[in-house]
Amino acid sequence: METALQLRPVREHLIPLTSARHEAQIHLATHTSEAHSSKPFIEANTKAVTMQHLKDECIIPVFSKDNEITISHTAFIETIHEAAMQFFRGEQIEDPDIRVSHIVKGRIPEAIHKPVNQLLETDKTIYYERMMFCFEIPTIHQNIDGNPLNLTIGGVRAYNQENLYSKKTMEKFKIFIGFKNMVCCNMCVSTDGYKNDLKVLDVQGLWKGALELFRLYNPEQHIKLMESLLNTTMTEHQFAQFLGKSRLYQCLPQDEKKRLPQLLMTDTQINLIAKAYYQDEDFKRDSLTKEISMWRVYNLLTGANKTSYIDNFLDRSHNAFQLAEGINEALCNGNEYSWFVE
Repeated sequence: METALQLRPVREHLIPLTSARHEAQIHLATHTSEAHSSKPFIEANTKAVTMQHLKDECIIPVFSKDNEITISHTAFIETIHEAAMQFFRGEQIEDPDIRVSHIVKGRIPEAIHKPVNQLLETDKTIYYERMMFCFEIPTIHQNIDGNPLNLTIGGVRAYNQENLYSKKTMEKFKIFIGFKNMVCCNMCVSTDGYKNDLKVLDVQGLWKGALELFRLYNPEQHIKLMESLLNTTMTEHQFAQFLGKSRLYQCLPQDEKKRLPQLLMTDTQINLIAKAYYQDEDFKRDSLTKEISMWRVYNLLTGANKTSYIDNFLDRSHNAFQLAEGINEALCNGNEYSWFVE
């Protein structure tokens, strides 16, 4: 038996915020939802790691001019996870899945002069330049076209976007709340569920930023927008137009490109979308009508995005939602996205 859950902040007096809050109703399961898929939420050149590995085997970079420590990957993950546990108290909140890339290697002082082939594991230091994590709240879920979606929260840290050669300053993070399609582990990120430039000095700033994002996010509206994609289909000709225009978009003169909606997908990802149109087991075209729903097109976009590097992943996830929503409206009523399908 499922009951309605009102997504509201808990113990608001701890973090005073002036943002107006909303109420949204969505399904609450009384049992654990489907088991985790073995598919990763991002692929590219990433690998899965554990919190224990980050804590015990990785150093924490500093700002070189004043030797002030940065906010560690583990502190980032733990802060967002604890904020979610407070805000969504009473829900089942899973442990974070963590993926990293771009390892930065170093040595301890005692091993400075050792040849590489004589280095011991205890002589080496490492940290990861880029890290992304997410965790599910499976008791808050919805189903679209037979695809179970779990509410999911996560974030990205990329040290390559910091100036570690300077004195300590505001540090940049990206956080999101949205839904993960459990069929394919594709991330569904909407505008009000994404903060792409959260700049803070400490973990308290991260805590406040996370709670503010949770307050402003409207899961019911997000679900309705995704469900509306089921009501529109693209013909094979329209889909071919979309692919062709997407390739042309990369080569447009800058003044023409500025007049069009943004498209962040690369040519390689456009090629993956074309291949998936025919071959993806879950989201390929209808073999009889040769048409494809905009919900499936959206999932082809988010599927191709899994090949992005960590520092670009969330921006492209968000852009995929904007693109699907814009083209959906263009097919129905016409708008600035019409250029992609005409």
